[in-house]
Amino acid sequence: MYICSYIWSRQRRQRVLFNNKRWYYRVMDSIQFTSPILDDLTGEERYFNREISWLAFNERVLSLAEQADMPLGERLRFLAISAENLNEFFMVRVAGLLQLAKRGFKLVPSDDMPLDHLLEQIISRSRTLVRRQHQIMAELTGLFADEDIKILAEMPDDVADREWLDDWFVDNVLPLITPTTLDPSHPFPFFHNEGKGMILELVSPQDKPVQGVILLPANLPRFVRLPGSSLRLLQVEAVIKASLKKIYPRHTLKAASMFSILRDSEIEIDDEANDLINEFETALRARQRGNVVMLTLSRDAPKSIRRLLKAAMAIDEMNFFDSDGPLALDDFSEILNYLPKHFLYPAFKARFPQRIRDFNGDCFAAIANKDIVVHHPYESFEVVVRYLQQAANDPDVLTIRQTLYRTTPNSPIVKALIEAAENGKNVTAVIELKARFDEKNNIQLARDLSRAGVQVAYGLTDLKIHLKMSLVVRREHGRLVSYTHVGTGNYHPITAGIYTDLSFFTCDKDVGRDAYEIFKYLTSHVAPEKLKRSFVSPHQSIPSLESLIRAEIDSCAAGKPSGIWIKCNALVDRRIIGLLYEASQAGVPIEIIARGICCLRPGIKGLSETITVRSTVGRFLEHGRIYVFANGSEFPSTKNHVVISSADLMPRNLRRRVECFMTLTNPTVCKQVLHQIMVAHLRDQKNSWFLQPDGSYVRPEIETDAFSCHDYFISNPSLSGLGSRAQDI
Repeated sequence: MYICSYIWSRQRRQRVLFNNKRWYYRVMDSIQFTSPILDDLTGEERYFNREISWLAFNERVLSLAEQADMPLGERLRFLAISAENLNEFFMVRVAGLLQLAKRGFKLVPSDDMPLDHLLEQIISRSRTLVRRQHQIMAELTGLFADEDIKILAEMPDDVADREWLDDWFVDNVLPLITPTTLDPSHPFPFFHNEGKGMILELVSPQDKPVQGVILLPANLPRFVRLPGSSLRLLQVEAVIKASLKKIYPRHTLKAASMFSILRDSEIEIDDEANDLINEFETALRARQRGNVVMLTLSRDAPKSIRRLLKAAMAIDEMNFFDSDGPLALDDFSEILNYLPKHFLYPAFKARFPQRIRDFNGDCFAAIANKDIVVHHPYESFEVVVRYLQQAANDPDVLTIRQTLYRTTPNSPIVKALIEAAENGKNVTAVIELKARFDEKNNIQLARDLSRAGVQVAYGLTDLKIHLKMSLVVRREHGRLVSYTHVGTGNYHPITAGIYTDLSFFTCDKDVGRDAYEIFKYLTSHVAPEKLKRSFVSPHQSIPSLESLIRAEIDSCAAGKPSGIWIKCNALVDRRIIGLLYEASQAGVPIEIIARGICCLRPGIKGLSETITVRSTVGRFLEHGRIYVFANGSEFPSTKNHVVISSADLMPRNLRRRVECFMTLTNPTVCKQVLHQIMVAHLRDQKNSWFLQPDGSYVRPEIETDAFSCHDYFISNPSLSGLGSRAQDI
């Protein structure tokens, strides 16, 4: 039986019945709202600020590092992820706000909030987050020590250890570092973005004060493993500090402080540039020289060092962050490579869809038999790779068109496209050079593909190409058949192992024609019209979503079943939020699963009282976007209107990117998405946080046997995954 039957039987009277407003699950009964319902909200009170909402998301990520029932290694992983997230937040979002302030803006253009007030909130909340990170790191260090795993910040006292480290420093560190003594002829050295260094206060043999700087090379490991049977990991900066006598043998050390910097990482591209590749390469070099937006310094650093850094980096006091522990906690994910397996989640093997096995691994035969939805990472990304590899070597395949936003440097997807071109097929790859922090990799992939004979297009200069689509044209029985893959996530084998996404395969004629029109748009700039099964940003997404939402309003007014289910990463766009408020005021029940940012205020009387917002944060990163509309039928039903997409409900996705929203019609794939995926998420207790009217998130008390959608998907195959075995269920 389907998961919905299992879930409904477990829920019994707690099942969701949208039309009589019994749509709160039992888990909601344990949640107490922390602020009164706010009446008569107007203007900016109708929306949460996106930056503050993002910080709340990163706090939820960090909370996983405090979860006692989670393996220690995974707690450390989430701590490192929260640190990495905060870094990117400052390099992009905070950097943008600081640029606005520099240019004289007093209000944030997106929501008319006073800019200085917003920056104060961000900095204050970020400082609290950083302090919490260091508190958790101290706790984890103690817990690892209890397990005989030492994470050391200071040199060990053992003589043998020190002798071994002396030799290790000379062989592995000394040749890589360039100590700089600061004087008029040796100014403060340049530090690249995300650079780390040590600043020294010394006394010369002539009893004169001396200041020095040592940059930690990016290719230097953050930890060195000490010899011995037990696992002991020492921070490399401790080795450098203890070895300063080898650099300054006659000087006296007064103070040595670690610091790290983050720079503005936004890049600006001239849309009229003659050579886009060269333009990007120039911009990437400029990124390394962006303004410093965050400088973190050891809290015990002398004031003189603080003054020196402030002058050298040309930053304000607000950009300074004091560290109560080790810097750059994102580096601490390196420790995971040393840990025994029992400190991590038990490994699981992603399932290969039985439906393709039923056809002896022939992807095209399986797809021709029935549409397929593959649920990553529970079901293997290998099926996507095999689909393209088969296309590359199939003599009946004539043409392959492929979008690439993010992938690995040695991507099997790229290798398959190269092989296809070498086999004489017409191959087109649309590569998005503006994929933030993947620009360099994508430039190299574009060159590799071009050399192999692949027709490479860089999309549209004024729009980012974010949709995930592959179109294979095959000759079958004297006619051309189009096979289409539409994904919610990137063609990235590594992230496909930790991000939850959907891969939809079909040979439906209407989908194939839509895909052709979309690819034509990407290469010819001719906007697609009259699409049959899909709609695209920036041309059709907003009016299409508005039409779907208004249809639910009309159904509710007519006394028909109505409702909206949304699963996305972020809900920011005010036009869409306004439509959801309008639907709520009309009585339409709305369930939103927004992993990260949510600017909509739920549960407000007269505004959004029929809207529930939850965030799923757990073992896997929720990444798939699913939009479901009741369409005059009870939830869940194959009569519901089901849409999957690469797009979140953000202005950038709806207005400044090319995105695809694909309607699913096959009953099997609709059942899989609704009865399995969406229902499991709405039933989840273990990984769910509920957004309150005041902007806080509340996590209900977790019972021992609390339902986890992630655990369920690991243990239970999907309908596409079952294939011929579905009849036995």
